[in-house]
Amino acid sequence: MYPPGGSRQPEVDFEQIIAGLRTNFAKVTERLGGGGVGLAVVLIVGLIVVIWAASGIYTISPGEQAALRLFGAVQEPPVDETGLHWWWPGPVGKKDVFLVNQVRRMELGFRSGEGVADASVPDEALMISGDLNIVDVRMVVQYDIKSLTDFLFRVDDPGEPDRIIPPGQPDGLTLKDASESALRLVVGQRSIGDVLAEKRLQIETSTKERLQDILDSYNTGLNVISVALQNVQAPEEVRAAFNDVLQARQDKVTAVNQAQAYENQVEPEARGQAQQIIQPAEAFKEARIARAKGEAERFTSVLTEYRKSRDVTRQRLYLEAMEDILPGISKIIVSPEAESVLILGGGGGGANRLIPVPVGPSPQP
Repeated sequence: MYPPGGSRQPEVDFEQIIAGLRTNFAKVTERLGGGGVGLAVVLIVGLIVVIWAASGIYTISPGEQAALRLFGAVQEPPVDETGLHWWWPGPVGKKDVFLVNQVRRMELGFRSGEGVADASVPDEALMISGDLNIVDVRMVVQYDIKSLTDFLFRVDDPGEPDRIIPPGQPDGLTLKDASESALRLVVGQRSIGDVLAEKRLQIETSTKERLQDILDSYNTGLNVISVALQNVQAPEEVRAAFNDVLQARQDKVTAVNQAQAYENQVEPEARGQAQQIIQPAEAFKEARIARAKGEAERFTSVLTEYRKSRDVTRQRLYLEAMEDILPGISKIIVSPEAESVLILGGGGGGANRLIPVPVGPSPQP
């Protein structure tokens, strides 16, 4: 019988086991004649059985899983429920408890240690780029276990003493060789400029994807969390020249960024000045259009009135025109019978004046 939750392990009824042991002890005692020797033998055998059964008790902590085997056959799925569990002790059954969510680390192209400088491993670090240049690449792979059964029983790995990886686990030489193959494949498709600076993020992403595909094809049970390039540089003989090239590219990027910043500063100012010119022009345009429409409507209204009464409208227009014209000129009105001269003030602001004229005899013809 299996408990709910899917863990394929039998429930243990200790009371039933103890009762069965008592019954067996009684039968054995009867066969041995019920003497003290027989009782001692039974107690010793029972103690051995209890100790053997108790050795099957194990604990699952958070983040751990247990791979169970019964007579060598792997039980699926692994046990991941935290707490105390029991499984058949050896040689009947075996159990392997692993911390599956622990982030593990593998270094490629160098070896680091506490208190010492990173030691380069040229056999792993040196590789050829797509433009046939030699480049020194160092990489760190972080991974964990996504399938404990595959991790323990699908790959027979010789291990790796440098990282204290025991034989049988695929994160030894299998992981290192797969990582090196994926990295060399990706670097071999890129130029050395891309590897050194320009497309490092894309190289990391592509390497991670290819490495995960290789590990999945081998059924290693490993999950690649991240791939990070640590120190990418040209070989020692030409490193100075490549550093100059990289510095020039950085200067180029800096100059471009400064130019873009200047553009972002000047362009809004120019647009603001253009709006300051456009808005008054638009206002002037609207005013002229409104004025022209008003004059057109005024002419239309006058034309309508003119058509209704032409003589009156013509006379009114004449008088209005005279009102606009006459104030700007001076006029002298003389009559032969008049005894005075009437001078009408012009546009200079002068008042109308009446000048008397002396009356004398009419001139002889």
